[in-house]
Amino acid sequence: MKAMLLNRICSLEENREPLELVDLPIPVPGEKEILVKVSTCGVCHTELDEIEGRTAPPHLPVVLGHQAVGEVVEFGSGAGKFAVGDRVGIAWIYSACGKCQYCREGNENLCPDFKASGRDADGGYAEYLTISEDFAFAIPDLFSDVEAAPLLCAGAIGYRSLRLTNLKDGQNLGLTGFGGSGHLVLKMVKHRYPDVKVYVFARSEEERDFAVKLGAQWAGDTDDECPVKLNAIIDTTPVWKPVVEALKNLAPGGRLVINAIRKEEMDKDYLMKLDYTTHLWEEKEIKSVANVSRRDVSEFLGLAAEIGIKPETQEYRREDANSALLELKEGKIRGAKVLKIG
Repeated sequence: MKAMLLNRICSLEENREPLELVDLPIPVPGEKEILVKVSTCGVCHTELDEIEGRTAPPHLPVVLGHQAVGEVVEFGSGAGKFAVGDRVGIAWIYSACGKCQYCREGNENLCPDFKASGRDADGGYAEYLTISEDFAFAIPDLFSDVEAAPLLCAGAIGYRSLRLTNLKDGQNLGLTGFGGSGHLVLKMVKHRYPDVKVYVFARSEEERDFAVKLGAQWAGDTDDECPVKLNAIIDTTPVWKPVVEALKNLAPGGRLVINAIRKEEMDKDYLMKLDYTTHLWEEKEIKSVANVSRRDVSEFLGLAAEIGIKPETQEYRREDANSALLELKEGKIRGAKVLKIG
C-alpha cells in the first residue's frame, strides 16, 4: 500500500518535505481489530507538533494521521461490532488500558497508557490501517468522507473544550484562533446556546472575515481588546501570546480553556508582561484540554448529525500532504484541510 511516512523529527523550516511517499505491507488485523481501507484523512496542527518534536516522541518510522475515514474490509478474531462495508472513523485516541481510574470514569484521554493514532501507531496517511473495533466510530450517513474527517478531531476536541468552559446560554464566549476547530465550535454554539455571543481573535484578516460570515458578533486581532468581557475563552493556537492576551479579556470568574496539545517555545519577554491584577485577579481560571475520550467523539458525531454541522474543507491529494502541512504551519487556514487517500 502507499503511505506518507515520517522517518525522523525535523523542522519544517529546514525540511519542507518531511513525509516520504513509500510502499508498505497492508497491515493484518489482530484480535478484536478491524482493517480499514482509508478514503480521507484530516490534517491537524498536532501533526506539525509530531514532526517538529513537541509531543511525546512518535514511534518512528510512523504513518501520521488521526482523522481517518474509511470502509471496513476485514476483521480479526473476536471482532463483531462492525460488518465488512461499514464506514468508520479513527480519531486521536487509538487505545487506552481500560482498567485505571481515568478509564473507569470515562476519561481515557488521561490514561497513563493512552496511545495516539498516527503517533504511537500508524494512522490515516495511508491506504489501510488497523485499529481495535472498540476505538473506531460509526460515521453518520449525513456526512461525506471529506466532511466527516475533520469532525473526528477538530470537531471532537472542540466539543470537549466547549464542555470544559462551563458556558451558560446568554453569556459571552471568546475564540482565539479560527481554524478547523474554532469554526466548528462556533457552529455548535449557535445551535446549543442561541443567546451566546461569540467574539473571535485571529491574526489573519481572512480568518476574521470568515468568523463574521459564520455568525461571530465581533472579530479582532489577537492583541485587540474585546468590546465586552468574556465569560469563557477557548484558545486553539500553538503560541503563548494569546494566553496572556485572553486573560485580560476574561470577566471575573471567567475560564480560559487551552485547546492545544503543545505550545511552541515560550516567549519569556512577552510573559514578563503578565500582571496579576490585569490578568489573574478576580478568580479567573486556566484549564487545559488533554486529547479526547471516546465519549467526546461519539457524542459530537451524534450532535453534528442532529444539527447538520458540516465543516468548511480544503481538499488535497495524499501526495500533497507536505504542502498541506506547510500551509498549516504558515497560517494559511480556511476551515479544515483533508487529504484524499483512496
